[in-house]
Amino acid sequence: MANPPPARWLTVRRPIVKLVPYLAFNGQCEEALEFYRNCLGGSVVNLSHYSKDQDIGMDIPDHMVGKAMHMSIQFGDNMLMGSDHIETVPSDTNISLSIDFASVDEQEQAFNAMSAGGEVTMPLQDTFWGARFGMITDKFGTNWMFNCHLDTQEQPS
Repeated sequence: MANPPPARWLTVRRPIVKLVPYLAFNGQCEEALEFYRNCLGGSVVNLSHYSKDQDIGMDIPDHMVGKAMHMSIQFGDNMLMGSDHIETVPSDTNISLSIDFASVDEQEQAFNAMSAGGEVTMPLQDTFWGARFGMITDKFGTNWMFNCHLDTQEQPS
């Protein structure tokens, strides 16, 4: 295996403008992203479905026709993308999506909405790092972290 390029290589490249999470689903992409849009606000930017009429360089299995080939939703300056994968995607993951909220009220509203049908793995609580924080695994198996810095917020009662 070749050695990685020296660290100075990184300084030559242009900086990352934005990192956009792209989620893989087993037939639930449209439902999941619509759920996230409803819970967090925002709007659908793009939605395309698999079709037998498309030439994407591979055969589309019958069970994938009508499933989401690509979907993206916009939340302010943020974007979340996803698709239904033709191959089965393992449900366990080592990825969590972290959201920073401007207010405790917004955080609590989103946390409660997103946890419906899922599992609260850490209830919202004040933390030693000066934030109110909680975690869930939603009903689609996606892990989420909800963070709100308390330095400018009123403490929850």
